[in-house]
Amino acid sequence: MMSVFAPIHKDGIKFVLIFAAVSILLYNFSHTLGGLGFILTAWCIYFFRIPKRVTPIRDGLIISPADGIVSLITDVVPPKEYAIGSEPLTRVSIFLNVFDVHVQRTPIEGIIEKIIYHPGKFVNASLDKASEDNERQTIVINNGKFKIACTQIAGLVARRILCQTSEGKAMKAGELYGLIRFGSRVDVYLPKGVVPMVIIGQRMIGGETILADVMSTEAARQGSSH
Repeated sequence: MMSVFAPIHKDGIKFVLIFAAVSILLYNFSHTLGGLGFILTAWCIYFFRIPKRVTPIRDGLIISPADGIVSLITDVVPPKEYAIGSEPLTRVSIFLNVFDVHVQRTPIEGIIEKIIYHPGKFVNASLDKASEDNERQTIVINNGKFKIACTQIAGLVARRILCQTSEGKAMKAGELYGLIRFGSRVDVYLPKGVVPMVIIGQRMIGGETILADVMSTEAARQGSSH
């Protein structure tokens, strides 16, 4: 039987307790302020939720690492330190608002080859320059056939990136590996020649939506909003 309530990330427990404690104090002075505090406490629980996901499993599939909206699809030369080639690769950017699930999941099964942290600014994560200017952390996953780089990017509100894996660790596709607080972006660098199966404006479900298929020969997809 499927549970109605999703567990919350352990990093969120202290925030939920703080929100709840402040709400109780406010309630003693004003029922209105206390009520607002309890609403924010409920939002905090909702923000740190970890819903169960069913991950498609097949050779060549690349799964979305995050919930959110595809905000950018562009070809760029990846940073040298990623060691995934010097030619332009397609980068898919997924923007997370404060109501999205904020845990990240591995897009493929493989070995964590590198973890690279970049200090930086906290500009709007939806902007293209956030990939180079903002604080971010990248994992490079190698499945023996190709490599994928995933970058967690902090935004205007986000002030902490958690990466809960380590170099050399073997991980399955869709496995939880990190979290960004609060509002952020995740970039995925696809292998050379691989086109995304998603379009700008499309909603992603982390651990479930197929982002790309290395074995596919179809052209990049087009879409329209209704």
